[in-house]
Amino acid sequence: MSDRQRTVDLVYFDAGGGHRASAIALKAAIARAGLPWTVRLVNLREVLDPAQRFRRMTGMEPEDYYNKRIARGWTVGLAQELKLLQAMIRWWHGPTVRLLQQHWLATEPELVVSMIPNFNRGLRESLASALPGVPFVTVLTDLADHPPRFWIEKGIDQHVVCGSAHAVQQARDAGLPATHIHASSGMLLRDDFYAPPPGDRAAERRRLGLDPHRPTGIVLFGGQGSKAMLGIAKRLPDTQLILACGHNTALADALRALPARAPRLVLGFTPDVARTMHLADFFIGKPGPGSLSEAVQMHLPVIVVRNRWTLPQERYNAQWVQENGVGRVLTSFAKVDRAVAELVRDLPRYRAATQRMHNRAVFELPGILRHVLEQTEALDAQGMLVCHQLLPDSAGVSL
Repeated sequence: MSDRQRTVDLVYFDAGGGHRASAIALKAAIARAGLPWTVRLVNLREVLDPAQRFRRMTGMEPEDYYNKRIARGWTVGLAQELKLLQAMIRWWHGPTVRLLQQHWLATEPELVVSMIPNFNRGLRESLASALPGVPFVTVLTDLADHPPRFWIEKGIDQHVVCGSAHAVQQARDAGLPATHIHASSGMLLRDDFYAPPPGDRAAERRRLGLDPHRPTGIVLFGGQGSKAMLGIAKRLPDTQLILACGHNTALADALRALPARAPRLVLGFTPDVARTMHLADFFIGKPGPGSLSEAVQMHLPVIVVRNRWTLPQERYNAQWVQENGVGRVLTSFAKVDRAVAELVRDLPRYRAATQRMHNRAVFELPGILRHVLEQTEALDAQGMLVCHQLLPDSAGVSL
């Protein structure tokens, strides 16, 4: 059965950073669950462009272009560009499938889990043709699909893991059979977001130059930061803030140079986001599925925006915030000062809403994958039995 030694591939890429983080979290969860599987992380970009031709021609990786745009806030028009990207992926579908077929034949996984959108048809078709019978699972790292041809593909043998009721309904609407739709209670988060608070929060705030008794917001826009953080900081001179800039050192320097009447902590890249969130009382940022889920897990009410700059696949997330009452949704950060004042005034109610959310996805996923393997094995066994019954009795066959 599925508890024997298996080779499991988790497919990711580095656009945005959340796909790699989810793959790493899932690998750790499988190990913690005690499943005797060999888990390999597969960077799709390295499979499709092993000679790094794109980098040699442009001086950057394909995902670098996306990440730089996010950091600079150049997101208007990405909905149209997504359609162009998907058209290019369809145009290059044949070569993509052939490259992936060669990869699967060389590496022979027994389960493939996609943590990425847009490429799932090519991943599934190549796997089915190269290694028939190997199951294919897509774990949505967004709270919702952005159809068509984003996460959920019609007409292919694709299992999907959905972290919201809305995504489950989207999978049903796409025609996936119930046996291939698997609900989880949220997005994949690393183990440290489930750890108890580390030590004395007041003492840690004091050590970092923050007032231990003052309401504190954490401003976070992913691993690349965002220039929107400058406008937020300027509008909140009297609010104690932790400003996490990720790899954007120029942004960090600019934020440190801003005048403020309340204490501030400006951070560069830190792998210990959970510990940093423990120091805050609320969250300000973009409605990314990872950041939102991390903040809510830390019981931080959120302030986010939804407007024409919001990434198309993240627009539902603002609706999710409103439906669950875990924060405020603005059309821009121009009135973030008013939103902070209102949120802080009603902080216990918002915090209670976050405490009603129980995201256990990282503990649920290993069991879901194990179930998919068992389901596949049962179907294979049934198929073999039917074939055996249809074959003539060998004793009655003359040579």
